[in-house]
Amino acid sequence: MNGYIALLGSGEYLPVMDEVDQFLLAHCGAAHRKPRVVCLPTAAGDEGPKSVKQWSEMGVAHFTRLGADVRAIPVTDAESANDENHAQAVAEADLIYFSGGNPNYLFRTLNHSLVWKAAQKAWQGGAVYAGCSAGAMILSREMPDFRAAGIRSMAAFDLLPISSILPHYDALPLFGKPLIATLRRRLDEGELMLGIDEETAVIGKLNEEWLVMGKAKAHMLTKAEIRTYAAGEKFSLGKQNETFT
Repeated sequence: MNGYIALLGSGEYLPVMDEVDQFLLAHCGAAHRKPRVVCLPTAAGDEGPKSVKQWSEMGVAHFTRLGADVRAIPVTDAESANDENHAQAVAEADLIYFSGGNPNYLFRTLNHSLVWKAAQKAWQGGAVYAGCSAGAMILSREMPDFRAAGIRSMAAFDLLPISSILPHYDALPLFGKPLIATLRRRLDEGELMLGIDEETAVIGKLNEEWLVMGKAKAHMLTKAEIRTYAAGEKFSLGKQNETFT
């Protein structure tokens, strides 16, 4: 029953993602009713109320335009992540959407929280999990510490068999190239990293093929090579974990 997972390189709540989000709404398990969408600005929780408000309003406006029943859930810190009302709203959602921001803050806020457990429950029942940038990065095994040039990493939820997820891949500046080289050198044989270009999504289910959608490409990086997939192409991530942790 596990639902789809959507990993976005950037572009959440913008018209450029309409095709992606229409696909998610059509495959989120809602039948003969409006899909229930919850938008969580959690990754921007350390940026202040103005940023949280902006992401919340963008999410509500975007999915309302696409015909969904949508609400923003103000999960911005550990206390709100353990609010029973917030957790209930997430558990009842058909599409759970985490917008971008600080991936480490997002992971620390959600880890062991009622809201994260509710997201797991909904997803296992067929709901869609969508994460843009930080919201995508937390599903890998670890997240590179860009301030340390990739020499060390931070914990993530380890849902997908991917060492790291690198959003904004095509927008990395020149000084980001040595970072990628460092991360690739650290990979063991058989380990993967996933780079996702801006305004691009990778969508799939556990142990099934994954589809590239959007304007650009996805990149599968190993120690030995980089394979690139354009919009419309599919690829495999291999064996995945069966539950969120």
